[in-house]
Amino acid sequence: MSIPSLSLEGKIALVTGARRGLGKGIALAFAEAGADVAVCDNVIEDGELVGVAEEVKKFSRSLAIQADVTNKSDADNLVKKVVDEFGRIHILVNAAGVLGSGPVIENSEQAWDSVLDTNLKGTFLCSQAVSKIMIDQRMGNVINMASVAGFRGGTTYSISKAGVVMLTRAVARNLAPYNIRVNAIAPYVTRTEKEAARTMSESFWSDSDAIARAETMAPMGRLGEVADIAGAALFLASEAASFVTGHTLVVDGGFLA
Repeated sequence: MSIPSLSLEGKIALVTGARRGLGKGIALAFAEAGADVAVCDNVIEDGELVGVAEEVKKFSRSLAIQADVTNKSDADNLVKKVVDEFGRIHILVNAAGVLGSGPVIENSEQAWDSVLDTNLKGTFLCSQAVSKIMIDQRMGNVINMASVAGFRGGTTYSISKAGVVMLTRAVARNLAPYNIRVNAIAPYVTRTEKEAARTMSESFWSDSDAIARAETMAPMGRLGEVADIAGAALFLASEAASFVTGHTLVVDGGFLA
């Protein structure tokens, strides 16, 4: 039996939310595995996204694109720019996301819209835009970023991530006949580089007791690392997962067990 490779040699990937944190980690992991990687974020002026593209270029080709994934025109133009530059798109990673906290019943309409628009609508719009290219190619791979919060929790963020889980299943069924796989990753609390602490509230990352409680809640006794999530994404993007679609891969140290 031949074991499928985790190599992404010859693949073109697009990663949203790639300026920091998990998106950045996944983009760099894909580049090391041989893929050309376009990176996207809604902020480009501070130079961080361009910096990620420069890191990718140590391994392969890259392109930094500013886009608001909650805007259909931006999502469509994002995909067009990648295709214009690289000719195709084999892999989309929807890593753009924002955190929402507090009981749902206390959320403002603005807070609700911000979280749902980025985490769920943005995932939908980018998936819809890239699906047109992938259907023509008769192949492709979409990886969405869900969360363990999508399986338990009482926040707007939880609702948005539960939506991502169901969106993943629905789109997977729609696109399977075209040899396009659609999966999601559901991380537990994950350490990102210090400057990416906005992936959770600043107060959490400055509270040693809160971090210790989160570590204790995971049976493996630690938080996730960027490499844990990047490794899961690499598996789902590779031929090793060629018969996996509609699945949400939970990477949580046993938290949901």
